[in-house]
Amino acid sequence: MTTPWITRPETDADHDQIREVNLAAFPTSHEADLVEALRADPAAWLPGLSWIARQPDGAVAGFALLTRCHVDGFPALTLGPCAVRPEHQRRGAGSAVIRAALDAARQQDENLVLVLGHAEYYPRFGFAPASRHAIRPPIDVEDKYMMALVFDPARPVPSGTIRYPAAFGV
Repeated sequence: MTTPWITRPETDADHDQIREVNLAAFPTSHEADLVEALRADPAAWLPGLSWIARQPDGAVAGFALLTRCHVDGFPALTLGPCAVRPEHQRRGAGSAVIRAALDAARQQDENLVLVLGHAEYYPRFGFAPASRHAIRPPIDVEDKYMMALVFDPARPVPSGTIRYPAAFGV
């Protein structure tokens, strides 16, 4: 069954439900705490790039966050955390909210989004190994898990090492 997900940018009124989604989706509070730390970091937080997927009744079912990172000093975005309540997983909420967040980034004239995640999931959104652009993470991870999405390949794409917001702890 497919649910007609309603996506929109988060508002202050959504913060508690976003935390609940992250707590339900992950085994610890790490991701929920990370979202709050990123929200408090003016160098990382970008208005309009934190998105939710709501059920028709208004309850938040999914969440996707894009924040500022850098590749050797050039601005880029990092995707994550992304979370969906377990009872709504595999029903399109995650895809809907990620697509909405990526569309918002494109509309804000961003060009590069990075994600460290499942190599089987993120390619559906256009992500490919970041190594194709000579972009590398600051930690040792298998190449297929560090991915990049370039919106406009005609624009310059930086290469080098990713510098994440301090809240990521890497």
